[in-house]
Amino acid sequence: MARTLTPETIATVKATGPALQQHGVAITTAMYARLFENEAVRDMFDQAAQASGEQPRRLAAAILGYAQNIDKLENLTGAVERMVVRHVETGVKAEHYPLVAEALLPAIREVLGEDVATDAVLAAWGEAYWFLADLLIAAEAARYAAQEAEAA
Repeated sequence: MARTLTPETIATVKATGPALQQHGVAITTAMYARLFENEAVRDMFDQAAQASGEQPRRLAAAILGYAQNIDKLENLTGAVERMVVRHVETGVKAEHYPLVAEALLPAIREVLGEDVATDAVLAAWGEAYWFLADLLIAAEAARYAAQEAEAA
């Protein structure tokens, strides 16, 4: 896992903030459409929250918050902790993260187009995604282990 993001990645991700603010829900809606081609993954999600648009809006806000604070990750501590709790409650595991990446990055390109979502932008978002995913995976693993220890 990368311990820090490159300055280029940070600058590129921050620069996408306005596009994410404008098109974030379209991106997350397209991402979920791709992700839910996998029925096992779809079944992990509250479909009422999908149908109402609540979940795509929440994720779009989280992605925008990450983009805006990628150089101030301490601002995201509370949001990350809430995400970890929710992920553990719903059974998210490390093996789910590649599926999300495979759905999110193409959705960014689909919605923003190749002129905005260039290869460099997608590479930066890939690096940023895996940086955050690695943090979440580690925190979720610790929480799962704590739950197992409590149950024993």
